[in-house]
Amino acid sequence: MKYIVSFFSLLVIVISGMLFFQFHVYSNQEEREQGPFSYTQEIEIVYRGESLDIRHHLRNLPNQTININWPKQSVSPDCFIETENSCSRLSEDYSQFLAEDIQSQSISYIIPLEGGLKPNQLLKDIFVTLNNGNVSYSTVHITTEQQIAGEWVTGLPLVGKQSLSLVNYAMFSGTGPVNELYYHSNQLQLQNKTDFISLYSINSVPNEFIEQLNEMKFLNDEHISIVHEPSLTGVQGKRILFTKNLSLESIHEDVILTQFRTKYQLEELPKWVSEVLVSFLTDNTIGGEKAKEITMTLKNRMTSEQLDRWIEKLHDLEGVTITAQLLDEQLSEVFSNYTQYFQSNVSTNEVYPLLFNDHRQIIVNASLKDDVEVIFKDGQVLYSADSLLTHLGYTVEKGEKGYYVNNEVRKFRFPQNHGFYVYNERRYNTVSEPIKIVAGKYYIEESWLQKLFFVEINKKPDSISIKLLDPIQQ
Repeated sequence: MKYIVSFFSLLVIVISGMLFFQFHVYSNQEEREQGPFSYTQEIEIVYRGESLDIRHHLRNLPNQTININWPKQSVSPDCFIETENSCSRLSEDYSQFLAEDIQSQSISYIIPLEGGLKPNQLLKDIFVTLNNGNVSYSTVHITTEQQIAGEWVTGLPLVGKQSLSLVNYAMFSGTGPVNELYYHSNQLQLQNKTDFISLYSINSVPNEFIEQLNEMKFLNDEHISIVHEPSLTGVQGKRILFTKNLSLESIHEDVILTQFRTKYQLEELPKWVSEVLVSFLTDNTIGGEKAKEITMTLKNRMTSEQLDRWIEKLHDLEGVTITAQLLDEQLSEVFSNYTQYFQSNVSTNEVYPLLFNDHRQIIVNASLKDDVEVIFKDGQVLYSADSLLTHLGYTVEKGEKGYYVNNEVRKFRFPQNHGFYVYNERRYNTVSEPIKIVAGKYYIEESWLQKLFFVEINKKPDSISIKLLDPIQQ
């Protein structure tokens, strides 16, 4: 019996040790799976009739498990044996690089091209990416058969190209990722190259235009390729920008908007939102009429300190999914006053004015009402007339001669901008308008609400209570 107890005691100790060891390994593995990282890459591309054969070398990889994102259209993913350890971290199902100290790994895959390369073809999302990985530097080699004429554009600066007896070769290299490839079958030429911009065009570009282009300031220093291509419509890349017209103003706007989209994530918002944010980030006023009006409205209402704080908040939104609600939250903090400016403008084609809202709960005759809106405009407090007056027992109607508010014994008519109102068929002159129209909606000013409709307004930190006084007083 003593031996049995000893055996089981030993077994418990062994099992406990194994569990501790497994937990320790698991904990270390979990730690190795955490955190973003930077890496460099070198991509070799060979065009073979109806496919791009790609060898992808990834370097400076951290010692952690890394998930591999294969392109959707890729086939034949495999290890590419460049050195003894080229694929030592590649999992059996090719979905991950496992945690090891080896920093370089090489893989291969094929991008099928049904029917071969098309003239003026933009190929998007054809390269492997790594989860949580940020590409700090890329080098791209492209090789085609000698009879394949044309020009390649990658968004990276062109290092050089050469036509040999059997093949054509081009090399690109620069900071950041490579997101797409563009192939042009005609005589597209590199007209100008700087650290920030490469300009391609079939036609020669005046030196004066190039000099002015080189002096432009953009959103960031990441290189971008501009392709003057009148025949392409609605096609854009992340680092390859297509333009129909060689206009300095349009190129400047297009480049910074393209750069903005690579850094910021806007959730199904209209184009004018990007134009407004870029205008602040670059200290310009760009975009359509709506974007320009909204930009100027905000700039005119902000102090220099508020403007600096707003721009700082926009910088902090890089990499965050941006919604109209999020922008309103940031704007409300800047003004120290609640607003729904972006949400209101997203919901209309017109320009909605900059208004500040009182977002306290509204209680009418002891009942909570969600449809009563309170706004601040021109130093006045305005209540949404349709909803509030209806809750107070009146019917409301818009007519040719004004805004009508009636109950069984009291009848009002409020003409717009006439300096009077009519109560029970009797006219009363005014020095201010009881009813105002703001962005197509009717509002009643707070002091007129109390004076004409005999209500008591009680304001607390979290609520506004509106109560009818004794009906006899009416």
